[in-house]
Amino acid sequence: MNTQYSHLRLPNVFPFMMWGMTLLSLTTFGCQSTYYNAMEKIGYHKRDLLVSDVEKARDAQQEAKEQFKSALDRFTKTLNIEGGELQDKYDVLNAEYEQSEAKAKTVRDRIASVEDVSQALFEEWEAELKEYSNNTLRQSSRKKLTQTRTQYAQLIKAMKRAEVKMDPVLAKFKDQVLFLKHNLNAQSIASLKNELASVEGNIASLIKEMETSIKEADSFIASMEKEGA
Repeated sequence: MNTQYSHLRLPNVFPFMMWGMTLLSLTTFGCQSTYYNAMEKIGYHKRDLLVSDVEKARDAQQEAKEQFKSALDRFTKTLNIEGGELQDKYDVLNAEYEQSEAKAKTVRDRIASVEDVSQALFEEWEAELKEYSNNTLRQSSRKKLTQTRTQYAQLIKAMKRAEVKMDPVLAKFKDQVLFLKHNLNAQSIASLKNELASVEGNIASLIKEMETSIKEADSFIASMEKEGA
């Protein structure tokens, strides 16, 4: 350390750091609120955005389900092919893993978006109940809010179950890809074949949860569209 400046004291930057973090949080919330307000001005209300996000999440899960099934099929066929360049096998399986991981990320992002807009919708709905002057209409609206929340809870629970199931499948895929990468030899293929039964079980469980989630999404969308008719 240079003793020439050892007598100088640096300013306490902690308060400025905390202020910056708070400002960032408020800015994020403000941007979200501004986005919803802007969408409402052009005719897209939170209810419409929620239905749209649920549709996107459903479609993302459908695509992820197909990708995982495709990846399992490719893994099985590639590992069972006798001979051939092991590097080629690795390239094929790694590409499938990366595509599966990308689809899984899309699913997570879509579900997060559904959670964001649903929270905004329910908070707005709850606040607007206080604005009614007619108690009968208020109670009717509150009943619809409760029903919608109940159905939404079933939907997001199904989506979350499917989301959680993706991680073990991706972990199995990654293990096999890494094992091939680090052990590009004939023994690697023989060892990996023993893991296929475990992967198949994970895939079957994942697909079952995704299909349940997709059905819940279809039901939720149909219900919201019926109410808006």
